[in-house]
Amino acid sequence: MGPSALHVEERDEVLVLTLSNPARRNALDDEQVARLDEALASAPGRARAVLLQGEAGAFCSGYDLNLLSAPSADRLPDDALMVCLERLEALPLPSVALVRGAAFGAGFDLAAACDFRVGGEDALFSMPPARLGIVYSPAGLTRAVRLVGVARAKHLFLTGRRLDAREALAWGLLDECLAGDEADARALELCRTLAAQAPLAVAGMKDAFRLLTRPALSEEETSRLREVRARAFASEDAREGRAAFLEKRPPRFRGQ
Repeated sequence: MGPSALHVEERDEVLVLTLSNPARRNALDDEQVARLDEALASAPGRARAVLLQGEAGAFCSGYDLNLLSAPSADRLPDDALMVCLERLEALPLPSVALVRGAAFGAGFDLAAACDFRVGGEDALFSMPPARLGIVYSPAGLTRAVRLVGVARAKHLFLTGRRLDAREALAWGLLDECLAGDEADARALELCRTLAAQAPLAVAGMKDAFRLLTRPALSEEETSRLREVRARAFASEDAREGRAAFLEKRPPRFRGQ
């Protein structure tokens, strides 16, 4: 097994998906995204609820920065991740994120794409695209707005500040926050409660909620936002943002 993996376990009617990349605090790479997408695609035939968690004291520290480069007109670096997140959000099964430790960037979005979020007291949320010189996906921005509102979503995405578990609960990023192993037990208990409900009713109401809250962007608007994201990914500022993050120093942005 390589440095990153996805552990898949079936506990009664709950499919437990555990992100494993302990050396990088469970940062996602392309292989792990593909495995997660495959597991989610097969979930409706295997279980009635999904529990998503991270290994070794972190939920997910984000997407591997080395992969967020070299965009083209046809492909953005995070296209596969965005498809996976949309699959998670549109899953006919109820999903619960168990957030212990860091949920940064893509990890934040993974938690937001789940139906419920149970956190430990060590949970920590952050959205750093402005510090990395990139423009986050409209779908990800929409998920954040649904959870915390426009003003707070702007605050999170434009400042990159970190929210601890107490603030995340107050802001609505977490549904529940418990100490230590109590969070683990509560997340599994919630999954089992959800799995006991009528599957067709759950799937139908999930679809209705998704349609009611989906933004209505025109094809022209969608294309324009994609071009904006492609330019940001290819910019000098994005290269500087990644380098500064990896070198643990303040970035020196030039607006180019």
